[in-house]
Amino acid sequence: MFATYLIGLREGLEATLVVSILVAFLVKSQRRDRLPQVWAGVGAAVALSVIFGSLIQYTSTSLLRTSESREFFEAVTSVAAVVFVTWMIFWMRKAARSIAGELRGKLTEALAVGSLAVAGMAFLAVVREGLETALIFYAAAESVAGGTGAGSLLALIGGIVTAVVIGFGLYRSALKINLSRFFTWTGALLILVAAGILKYGVHDFQEAGVLPGLNDQAFDISATLDPNAWYGALLAGMFNITAAPTVLELVAWVAYAVPVLVLFLRRPAQPPKPAAQPVQDAQPVQPVEPAGPVEPAGPVATPAEPAPADAAAVPSPRA
Repeated sequence: MFATYLIGLREGLEATLVVSILVAFLVKSQRRDRLPQVWAGVGAAVALSVIFGSLIQYTSTSLLRTSESREFFEAVTSVAAVVFVTWMIFWMRKAARSIAGELRGKLTEALAVGSLAVAGMAFLAVVREGLETALIFYAAAESVAGGTGAGSLLALIGGIVTAVVIGFGLYRSALKINLSRFFTWTGALLILVAAGILKYGVHDFQEAGVLPGLNDQAFDISATLDPNAWYGALLAGMFNITAAPTVLELVAWVAYAVPVLVLFLRRPAQPPKPAAQPVQDAQPVQPVEPAGPVEPAGPVATPAEPAPADAAAVPSPRA
């Protein structure tokens, strides 16, 4: 049940942060008259998420008649849940710093359009989290003993309530937590949960006859990891780690968990700083050739011929 609690906490906190950003923006903008439209959009998103979850449950229990079709349906929903979890945690890590500004910009545009646009914007901002929660909850609850029973449902609701309390405390500035670190730790745990969901999906594909190797066990450590003990139940309930997995289940778990964890925990590369441009040496100034001959501004005096140094030395023509 801890896995479903973690899903409710993580998804609930994301939705709560989105709503708190919208509400805070309207309050600071002196547009409290638009708050009812925001809550209407949030309520519609929650209602649609509940209907979607109920439809998934009804399809699995009532519409599908054979055990093979039910196993195949659960396998498909498990794979879809893994895809949503992976996309969600990487998207949140990338968009955590810019989500507030983007939401404010979209809400400003919605305010200019009208009240219906405000409700629609709040609906779209929350419904994604709600639909993801319904799908991931179903896949996670079905992957452990008990299925989507009362215990798993209460754990999910408890996680959502905890997220609402944390979000309200952040809105009132009563709580100071490092959201980046919080989403990093919960994201790493959700990757392990998703690996267990994928392992369960592979097992369902094997039981449905889509994948082979249902009886090919990778190992059997039931003597060491007692599934009836509290620690065995905890590992199975959180990460679907069982004592006797098949070869394909083990390959799927490792092939997903190891690379995704490495990529998620690796710090994003910082863009390289531009290198300083070297100062080029001053080039000598080249003389500019005139476009044509330059005319003098006035008459130029011609230099007089020099007089002879000794006039007596020059013979007279009459001599």
